[in-house]
Amino acid sequence: MILKIFRMEHNESVPEYKTEGAAGMDLCAAIEEPITLQPLERKLIPTGLKIELEHGYEAQIRPRSGLSIKHGITLINCVGTVDEDYRGEVCVGLVNVSNEPYKIEPQERIAQMVIAKYEQAEIKVVTELSNTERGAGGFGSTGK
Repeated sequence: MILKIFRMEHNESVPEYKTEGAAGMDLCAAIEEPITLQPLERKLIPTGLKIELEHGYEAQIRPRSGLSIKHGITLINCVGTVDEDYRGEVCVGLVNVSNEPYKIEPQERIAQMVIAKYEQAEIKVVTELSNTERGAGGFGSTGK
């Protein structure tokens, strides 16, 4: 799989895998000045990157675990999807769920991107579904 990257202005980095076994590559904030996220504040942070994915692949934008656990900085939508036909700038919707302001520095690693193969489903409307042992049980029905 080849991922084509176009670097825009204010971008000094290219996403990279930090270890040989890493699934995600880090995305950095392409900002000129620090941005402070107040508690419960949401902001769209540019990465200064545009990407081109091969057919059948998506880019999943995920939180960085260190930012989440240490500072309460996570993604607004948990996991963002960049579709294969999108050619605009990849931006990251961050939210501060802590009680303290957090300052995002220029070129700080703010999220990670995982490339994943996907398949589009054929939609078939039916009048009933097959039975299973679980049935409609959910939301804790299998125990704690």
